[in-house]
Amino acid sequence: MGHTGPMATSIEWWQAATSLVLVAIAVGLSVWQRLGVEQRIVVASARAAAQLLAVGFVLRVIIESSFDDALAVGWVVMMVVISGVVTRRRAPQIPGGAAVAVGVIGLTTAVCLGVIFGLDVIDYAPITFVVIAGITIGNTMPSVVLGAQRLIDTLSERRGHVEALLALGFDRKGVVRQIGGPIVRLALVPQIERTNVVGLIALPGAMTGLLLAGVDPVDAVLLQLVVMYLVLGSVAVSVTATVTIGLRRALTADLRLAEWSLDPPEAGH
Repeated sequence: MGHTGPMATSIEWWQAATSLVLVAIAVGLSVWQRLGVEQRIVVASARAAAQLLAVGFVLRVIIESSFDDALAVGWVVMMVVISGVVTRRRAPQIPGGAAVAVGVIGLTTAVCLGVIFGLDVIDYAPITFVVIAGITIGNTMPSVVLGAQRLIDTLSERRGHVEALLALGFDRKGVVRQIGGPIVRLALVPQIERTNVVGLIALPGAMTGLLLAGVDPVDAVLLQLVVMYLVLGSVAVSVTATVTIGLRRALTADLRLAEWSLDPPEAGH
């Protein structure tokens, strides 16, 4: 890959602070108009800064450590586990929801990493290993959470529909096909829409980083396509598996709705 230009390798703290100008304006507008969102904006900004700075220091440790490979793998495992915990918090009614999320997200992430580094799409390095895993998990987890939440809502809102299907003789596979399809489609909307407009409205992060680093645009695009297709597949597989498993667990052995699926979802989940 040919380099076409230099990229700044450092940034001053005051430069980073200047980027808060629009955040400050948004907070001011919220206070002025009494919109009540200023606290959420401030908290989100502070939390993002704390988390990213922590990540930066951890990355520095990995780079400088003689155990960088083990640390990188450990970090990826931690991200997968956290994704399961978050899914469990957002959709606590689903039995074993955390284990399901960890399993599907972990498996699809492993496939993505295997393709990227196994086929030498990108030269392996502990940092790039963590970055690719982070891109995959960061895109997959929100859709899995959305699918799980929508599953709970559907079981509550369309209980009569599910019971009617069971009364008509539908088995687990039939119920999953009838009820699961709309849930999966809804959960995949954000990722599919991002894929639809890529290059037209938004330039994806991986490609943008390569372009800023001076990589040839065509090479950057090809690499981004590989990452984008793997992420889209990871999201689709993970959501489908999560919804399917959740629906199957919502039905008892004698094809009745399980007790947990009859409880209304908690407000503000």
